[in-house]
Amino acid sequence: MNSDFKVKNLKTIRWMGCLLFYVFLFANVTLCASAILLSIPFTSASSRYSIGRFWSKTTLIALSKLCGVRFQVIGLENIPKDPNVSLIVLGKHQSAWETIAYPSIFPRQLCFVFKRELLLLPFFGWALAATNMIHINRGDREKARAIVASQGKKQLSEGKWIAIFPEGTRTAFGTFKPYRRGGVRLAVATQTNILPVAQNSGRFWPRNSFLKEPGLITVSVLPVISVDSKSEDELQSTLELSIESEMCRLENVT
Repeated sequence: MNSDFKVKNLKTIRWMGCLLFYVFLFANVTLCASAILLSIPFTSASSRYSIGRFWSKTTLIALSKLCGVRFQVIGLENIPKDPNVSLIVLGKHQSAWETIAYPSIFPRQLCFVFKRELLLLPFFGWALAATNMIHINRGDREKARAIVASQGKKQLSEGKWIAIFPEGTRTAFGTFKPYRRGGVRLAVATQTNILPVAQNSGRFWPRNSFLKEPGLITVSVLPVISVDSKSEDELQSTLELSIESEMCRLENVT
């Protein structure tokens, strides 16, 4: 009886922690997005991105305190120190966590490529629109490719790094979905090297799950993949092998 009571009590505490986290998340999104929108007449998109980075950091702190979901980053030495280096960040996509965390992890301003439906989300979508990210209609692949190619080149020329989740959607922890070629295609077209990233976020923040599992998310920044003298097929194969090999290792990390 006492053991059952403790188990039920722990579940209740977890449930309450997650509830409080979502309350905080909604309030934090509303506050930071409002700040971004109100600052539009007086600031640049880069300045507004710094507000988004503040939102990222505070959300991660709340997630740690209320749900016990912490994170560590390994492989930081693989991020080039040269401020003039352009990169396309291609990462594993298992949950909403990485979309929150990436602005806090990477030193350069990121330009995410995302589905245009996100623009319809109150506050969050409006803030995305104000930071000049790349939004696409996934139902029209040809037009989406053209938009990523043209806007991607522009954003890279402005010193930003492009962030794309090549699977196109979240995949459950421990599963594999063939990568789409948009990121690799942009890398070849712009002769921009690729920074592959793996993380086991889906283990602790499962897709479409209210409850979070307490634990330590590991983000693994992998060695840069050079586009020099490589075909699109070679890059695609190298990218998948790099990330998925690391995912096999992370899936066994306790």
